[in-house]
Order: sequence, then C-alpha cells, then structure tokens
Amino acid sequence: MYYAGKGGKRTIKPYDRDRAVQYAHKWAYGRNPAYYDFEKLGGDCTNFASQCIYAGSGVMNFTPVYGWYYINSYNRTASWTGVNYLYKFLVNNKEEGPFAEEVDISDVRPGDIAQLSFSNSMHFQHSPVIVEVSGPPALEDILVAAHTFDTDYYRLSDFEPAYVRFLHIAGVRV
Repeated sequence: MYYAGKGGKRTIKPYDRDRAVQYAHKWAYGRNPAYYDFEKLGGDCTNFASQCIYAGSGVMNFTPVYGWYYINSYNRTASWTGVNYLYKFLVNNKEEGPFAEEVDISDVRPGDIAQLSFSNSMHFQHSPVIVEVSGPPALEDILVAAHTFDTDYYRLSDFEPAYVRFLHIAGVRV
C-alpha cells in the first residue's frame, strides 16, 4: 500500500508486534544501555514504550518538535518520553514512522500501548506495553510490561487506573 504524504509516496508496512513484545520482555526488568534511563526525571515508562514501538517499527520520525525520535537524552522529541506527547504523535502522524488509532478494549493486540490516568482527569501518566491479551475484553485479561514500576506479564487492572485509553499501532510509514 502507498501513502502520498508531504514527502511524496510512502509505503505502509505492518508493525512487527512479535518484535515489540520480545523487546518488552527482554528489557522489562532492565535498561537497554543504548537509551538513557529517565527514572529519576519523572519516569521511564514512555521511553520504554517508545523503545518497544521502535523495535516493532524500525522507523523514527525526525521531524523537529513534532516527530518521534531518540538520538540521545538531549536530542530527542517530547513524544519519545512524554505520555501525552506520544499519544498526540501516534494518532496524528501522517508522515514517516508508526501511527496508531485510539481503540476500544476489544480491539487491542500485543504490541499496542495502554495509557493510564490515576486521577479523575483525562491527563494520562503511564504508558505500559501490552504483551498478552486473553479471554473476553477486560482489564484483568490484558497483561503488560512497563518501566517506572518495572513489571512484565502484569495485569492491567492491578494498576487500578481511573481511566485507560488504548493505542492500536496500525502500521508504519516508510
């Protein structure tokens, strides 16, 4: 499939969910030395989610400010490490890189991202990576991996979120 964006025609390739999930399992309780650990700077969850998405997409978007990339801790976009910035990038990206749509719980798959709000506001604070979905669509049937509260195969319901939104990675533009 081809997509004609600002930069001309782009091919849309499938997101490699298996690679994203394998990466999540490998690094759930550790830190890949190729990336800075943002744990002491507000949390590492979205940095970890971005690493997993990158493992499954293989493509960054180097658009200044509004893209999605990581070169080092000082040369990256806010969308690489910020929960709400990642959401805005993924659901609005029409150019190179991964893109997503917000979906209902029944449409999530391993490799997708859940974003959690722990307050009674729609400001989201956590981005776990979905590693397994079993049973009927329910929070207790979705298992995730995450940083900040390092975990793997953890029930999404055990976070006790006030709100959850699901980002289904629909593909990758190259």
